[in-house]
Amino acid sequence: MGESAGALLILLSLLQVKHMFADFFWQNEVMLGDRDKYIHPGRMVHAGIHAVASFIVFVIMGASFAFVLVLVLAEWVVHYHIDFWIGRYTSKNDLTPADASFWRATGVDQALHQFTYIAMILAWFATLPT
Repeated sequence: MGESAGALLILLSLLQVKHMFADFFWQNEVMLGDRDKYIHPGRMVHAGIHAVASFIVFVIMGASFAFVLVLVLAEWVVHYHIDFWIGRYTSKNDLTPADASFWRATGVDQALHQFTYIAMILAWFATLPT
């Protein structure tokens, strides 16, 4: 395996672990309640946790401070809006974990977050010297 492939797998693995903790272990009632409201302090904090954790991951990987700052600000905005969409969608449709549509929406939500990580990784690779 080449050096780039190894770096890719390490970065992807770190982002996956980060995502697991930020999305499933570190959320609380404030972050999960009233998710259909656009201005939502709990969602702001939740997206911020993702951004801070991604900042740490990319610094570990040797990315420049300026690059990482721009990258995680973009991640914060994207994550906030993905979570707003699912919160509004599930609330508007009165979906609960007992509904198959809830799980389809959750799957779309998680896929969008994963596509965000792919975009972040591509952006990082684009900054590496050739």
